[in-house]
Order: sequence, then structure tokens, then C-alpha cells
Amino acid sequence: MSDGLPDIVGGQLSVLFCGINPGMAAAATGHHFEGRANRFWRVIHLAGFTPEELSPKEDHRILEYGCGLTTVVPRPTAAADQLSKQDFVDAAFGFERKIATYAPQFVAFLGKAAYAALTETREVPWGRQPVALQGSTVWVLPNPSGRNRAFALDRLVEAYRELHLATVPVGAASAAIPRQRVRLPRAPIRR
Repeated sequence: MSDGLPDIVGGQLSVLFCGINPGMAAAATGHHFEGRANRFWRVIHLAGFTPEELSPKEDHRILEYGCGLTTVVPRPTAAADQLSKQDFVDAAFGFERKIATYAPQFVAFLGKAAYAALTETREVPWGRQPVALQGSTVWVLPNPSGRNRAFALDRLVEAYRELHLATVPVGAASAAIPRQRVRLPRAPIRR
């Protein structure tokens, strides 16, 4: 459990989404991704993880869709850049134990900062990582925070959809993904 922000975890998870640390609004309400500018709930819906857009108050329902929620560092801050390297060092053992206990198929870090700090890696690419964490495949996604303006909604959805497609059996993916709300760039058709 995080300070004021409980983990939402269970057995047989496809994806455990890992935020860097709780924001102040999330810690105050006890609900993940509570900030009004946070795009997490919209993005995971549009990427196909949930058939409807959940609200932060419904965060526990994410388990119904084979996903869970946690943070790497339990200490709430107004901004992730207020965390020190020591915060990540102090959190590493408990975080890795959590991954070993729940054994999700994928661990999805929301942003590069936490993964880079835990692995002491300087250059972290987006997407699937070459090294597993406690047997779980690691995926690094852009942070959905409203403060992350480097990624527009369509680019976030595209990145999260790539992970979603990796979690579903071949052939089942096309029926599960809602596509009507976001226009993604399409490659030209060659004849």
C-alpha cells in the first residue's frame, strides 16, 4: 500500500501499470490518476484495455479487465521531479517484491524516470524492454500526466495500444479496440 494510495493488484494480471509516485490529488482521495488533467483513464479506454472510460473513483474496476495499478515510489509529491534518487533506492526492494508476488504478464512503467532510476539505465527506449523484471515483461509507456505535453492524446493512445495488442491473442485484438474516438495517422495505401 502506498501512503494514502492503495495498490490495486491481484493474481493473473495481464498488465500492472506502474506510476512513478502518487500525485497530491490521488493521495488525498485514495484514487489513482485523480488529477483533472491526467489522461490515463481516457487513454487506456481508447487503447482497448477497458470497454468504457472509467473514472478515478472506479479505479478498483480495472481488475475486471486483467490490469492492476501501483506506484514505484509510495511518497506523494506535487510533481515527480521532487523525488530524489534515494526515494527510488528506498522503494526498489518493495517494488520488486510486489512484482515477484503478483507476477503480472507485463509491468508497464508510465514514463521513463522510474524505470531508468530502478535499473540505473541512462538511455531507455519506449516500448518493450530487453530485460524482464522478476519474470514479467517490461514495457515503458509515455506518462499520461497532463504535464506531459510532449505526447498528444493520439500518440499516447498509439503507444498504449501497442502494449494492449501484445497482451491479447492473435485475432482477438481487432474486436476489443474502440477506434471511433481518436484519429490516428494512417500509412498511405500502396497498390
